[in-house]
Amino acid sequence: VQLQAFGGGWVQAGDSLRLSCAASGRAFSTYAVAWFRQAPGKEREFVAVSRWSGGSTSYADSVKGRFTISRDNAKNGVYLQMNSLKPEDTAVYYCAAGGGIILSSIRTPSSYAHWGQGTLVTVSS
Repeated sequence: VQLQAFGGGWVQAGDSLRLSCAASGRAFSTYAVAWFRQAPGKEREFVAVSRWSGGSTSYADSVKGRFTISRDNAKNGVYLQMNSLKPEDTAVYYCAAGGGIILSSIRTPSSYAHWGQGTLVTVSS
C-alpha cells in the first residue's frame, strides 16, 4: 500500500481544514488507517484512526469533538476533517495504514507498516 497525504496549509485559529490521504493497493478496505502528527521538537502522536471499513473510529482527547476521520473505500481515500483549529494543532500530519493491528496498539506509530509523506498544517493565533 502506498499513501499520499495532501491538503495541508496555513489557516487561522478557528478555521477548518480537510486533509486527504490517497491510497493505492488492494486490501485497503481491510486495513486500519490512521492520522498522526508531529510538531517541531516533539514525538509523533496519534490523532485518529478508522479501524477498517465500517469499523469503529477513535480519537485523541486533544482533537475529540473537533476532528472527524472518514474513509471512502471505493476511492481508496481517507480524510481528516479538522474544525475549530487551534495553534497547538500546528504539525506535519501523516496518514498511515496497517493490517492485523491489535486494539491495544492501534495508537502506536510503530504498528503501522505504510506511511504517507506528510502534509504541513500551520494554525496561527
